[in-house]
Amino acid sequence: MNSVADVWENVLQQLREELSETTISIWFSDLEAVEIHGTTFYLHSKNDFKKSNVEKLFKKNILAVLKNIFSIDFDVVILSDEEYKAFMSEKEPESVEDFSSDRFTFDTFVVGPSNKLAYAASRAVAEKPAQNYNPLFIYGDSGLGKTHLIYAIANAIRAHDKDARIAYVRGDTLTNELVTAIQAGPQKTAEMREKYRQASLLMVDDVQFIAGRKQTQEEFFHTFNELYESGRQIILTSDRPPSEMTLLDDRLKSRFEWGLKVDVGKPDYETRLAIVKNKAAHLGLNLSDAVCACIAQNITANVRQLEGAINQLQARKELMDDVIDEETAKTIIQTIIAEDEAAPSPETILSAVAEYYGLDVEALVGKQRMRQTANARQVAIYLIRSLCTSLSFEEIGKYIGNRDHTTILYSVQQVEKKMKTDSHYAETVKALKTNISSRE
Repeated sequence: MNSVADVWENVLQQLREELSETTISIWFSDLEAVEIHGTTFYLHSKNDFKKSNVEKLFKKNILAVLKNIFSIDFDVVILSDEEYKAFMSEKEPESVEDFSSDRFTFDTFVVGPSNKLAYAASRAVAEKPAQNYNPLFIYGDSGLGKTHLIYAIANAIRAHDKDARIAYVRGDTLTNELVTAIQAGPQKTAEMREKYRQASLLMVDDVQFIAGRKQTQEEFFHTFNELYESGRQIILTSDRPPSEMTLLDDRLKSRFEWGLKVDVGKPDYETRLAIVKNKAAHLGLNLSDAVCACIAQNITANVRQLEGAINQLQARKELMDDVIDEETAKTIIQTIIAEDEAAPSPETILSAVAEYYGLDVEALVGKQRMRQTANARQVAIYLIRSLCTSLSFEEIGKYIGNRDHTTILYSVQQVEKKMKTDSHYAETVKALKTNISSRE
């Protein structure tokens, strides 16, 4: 299948085998495929009534077809017009073959005390690739502007050299690509290797996701060496410095520290206020000083949330003709903060654990008693208990193949016991917990 549209067409074809053509025409004709991200399939509906009914009546049918196509469990999210606009505005580009967008540039990056070193280092790398700070390692919490900076570097390099070979990949995508290539055979593996080793600039976003992945680390070690030794620029981002990536191979850890490590911290009030005003001006949205101050005072976690608030305000104004005052802003702020505080779902945890151990979710929650599967299952139970604190043992059991509460309790105790005596096991569990918590 060549695109998300192809996948959706396949879904509709299979749905026609169980639903009437009239049903398809009435409820599905307005649905538009938007994106597949991980194991989430995003759709867009312009009609809220149809959106609601598809979610209530036919979501289970769509999920079943997706599982039939991909052989793994998927989630489906149907976006309203307002949600779709915010989604597309906040979405950072996945492909960096062309850096012509004016969204992620140095000019649109708001500099403050928490990011000025990272900004200065990024400009230096853009001006003299592979001469200043190679590799450049930018770390900090999610949503603080790391990806903006590396895209700005690529934009600047592309502006000076239209033929520059720039490659961008996320750490988790790199692992998935490698697995797929290995399964497809030596030719695909060689093609993947060529794609990254021929780059004049390689950018790996969220590189922490390769930690603990033996094959990925081995492949990336050789790619890193070849690029570095041939004088080509490497840029890495992570949610933590190399020293805290406990499952990362020591050879990679030392190489990540060869160049310059810079952190991006949370913006102070003045920087947040400047970001709000800058984003609003970029969108042509006229906000009062009181509304700007309200957003900057209350949204303190990261830049992405600040920009998300402005996007939602613009959507309300354009789609609902709302008056943009402090009350409107406070309503949006409450929603954003509530979403941020929400714990990862059990499904998200199961998917992450299954992916890490090379299993599918069905096997993870099923009856298999093979050692690796049983170990992964106990880790998943422990993480659900740790991250979804509102769930009882009985409720957790329902997510793990309807196991009883004594099995859940035993699994939690076994993981806790093993973590005290096996440091590598403990670090694996901790790293999984951190990675799940940091997923967007």
